[in-house]
Amino acid sequence: MMTEVRVGIIGFGTVGAGVVDCLLRNGDLIGERTGLRPVLARVADLDITSDRGVAVPSGVLTQDAVGLIEDPSVDVVVELIGGTGVAKDFILRALAAGKPVVTANKALLAMHGEEIFSAAERSSADVYYEASVGGGIPCIKAMREGLVGNRIREIVGILNGTCNYILTRMEREGADFEAVLAAAQAAGYAEADPGLDVDGIDTAHKATILASLAYGEWFGMEPLHIEGIRRVSLQDIHYASELGYRIKLLAVIKERDGGVQMRVQPTLIPMSSLLGHVGGVFNAVWVRGDTAGGTMYYGRGAGRDATASAVVADIVDVSLNLKFGSHRRVAAFRPHQGYDRVVPMSDVRTRYYIRLQALDQPGVMALVSGILGRHGISIASVTQKEVNQPSVPMVILTHQAREAAIQSALQEMGRIDEIVEPPAMFRIEDLD
Repeated sequence: MMTEVRVGIIGFGTVGAGVVDCLLRNGDLIGERTGLRPVLARVADLDITSDRGVAVPSGVLTQDAVGLIEDPSVDVVVELIGGTGVAKDFILRALAAGKPVVTANKALLAMHGEEIFSAAERSSADVYYEASVGGGIPCIKAMREGLVGNRIREIVGILNGTCNYILTRMEREGADFEAVLAAAQAAGYAEADPGLDVDGIDTAHKATILASLAYGEWFGMEPLHIEGIRRVSLQDIHYASELGYRIKLLAVIKERDGGVQMRVQPTLIPMSSLLGHVGGVFNAVWVRGDTAGGTMYYGRGAGRDATASAVVADIVDVSLNLKFGSHRRVAAFRPHQGYDRVVPMSDVRTRYYIRLQALDQPGVMALVSGILGRHGISIASVTQKEVNQPSVPMVILTHQAREAAIQSALQEMGRIDEIVEPPAMFRIEDLD
């Protein structure tokens, strides 16, 4: 017997229009597969006159979001307006009314997730948020359900298509950051103000959601170490390539030393790795569980249709929970023997890439190796480029070292006359 579930959508922008289009176009298909048909009940937006390219049934559009939430005929509320202000108010109001919520709002969850999920717990309502990380890639569902029998040891993700597009074009075309950023803005892959993307904030929003899901503590943004890609130079991309690496902006989340590492940073990864092959605007999330080992989830990380696909999947999930009376069958987030300690960045141990611009004269390498040795840092390899200039680039790869030691060594190197530019440093993830 076919069951209808009435869906109210708040936000009729790009993603909202994609969700409406998918529900109208594939509602019958969903019904055939699940025995449940999501019906578009109401769509709320301040602008209900602009053409979104979707033919919405008569009487569905409204400017009254609160009325949509309070309408007893609306079973599921979908929040797609974004931001961390009124969107939070709408979600909390829906949960207080006992209605399940679907959202794609990564910034809101990253900053106020604990409050939202506490409200969901009190109301016994569902909050699903697949589209908040990785667009159309079903990585949240995979971690929450597919890997439910695993302790998650590591998550490494390329989670921002704008940054991946910029770094890919820099490598392939030999163009510098500013030129590629301008091209990305012209092509619509980057915003007029690109800081949220290129400074790592968008990736950090997604990283804290994944970490909280994996380790059962809502960490928020404060513990994250965040670096963007503005300092990635063509020179470093070229030298990394010669050494068999690519530079990607990564979210790195690891269970280590009884705590959790959480960092966002441009990182060298092997060209031969699965993540090393992820180019352009695509995203990927690599997850290592103690039972399943490594698994990877890949696809378009943003865009109307990719994001709409994830939102609709969540609508179907929460609707099936309603149909069978199994509220919070698998809660979107539930504390579980997690790790409330975040490993300080200064205590992180990893390998490092260091590039120095040094005077081409005897004894400089001995100075550098002496500084590294005094800080307990072991050199894995050194490459010195021959150029007809007074100073030459020197590229050093280290063995595992402590972040605090590296930072101290770099400060000391920056004070010697033979190093003529501030040292460049990137971390390395070998993805073993």
